[in-house]
Amino acid sequence: MKRIYIDMDNVLVDFKSGVNRLDEQTREKYGKDPDEIPGICALMDPIAGAVEAVNQLKNHFDLYILSTAAWNNPTTWYDKLNWVKKYFGGKKDDVFYKRLILSHHKDLCMGDFLIDDRPDKNGADKFQGEVIHFGSEKFPDWPSVVKYLINKLN
Repeated sequence: MKRIYIDMDNVLVDFKSGVNRLDEQTREKYGKDPDEIPGICALMDPIAGAVEAVNQLKNHFDLYILSTAAWNNPTTWYDKLNWVKKYFGGKKDDVFYKRLILSHHKDLCMGDFLIDDRPDKNGADKFQGEVIHFGSEKFPDWPSVVKYLINKLN
């Protein structure tokens, strides 16, 4: 099976949904660095269609989550794991059980595809497989990504 790595923030996870749940004082305090807010990742909803897309792809591809966690906010490391368990399960037979990789060097992972909203950050630009730019004109949403990947099976 071909291996796919999927980024979390703004690919699986709707980052803005977490920010929208914050009070104004917290938003002002952290300004342009909302990823530094303790507990921010625990407040986020899935991106539209993300859970359904993973459930479609899991039977055809070897799936992993490959995300970056804020270096100065240790709660993001903990909260990302709990988010995955909440939306995809935490049992041995669940799709992402022990398949969450947190790294600032995505190019170190070997695979066929990387689905990421920031293809020029954290080593995604050096990833040796194909980078699918989520949120781009070609891949604006999960249905477009699933269609493309399923067509790659033939």
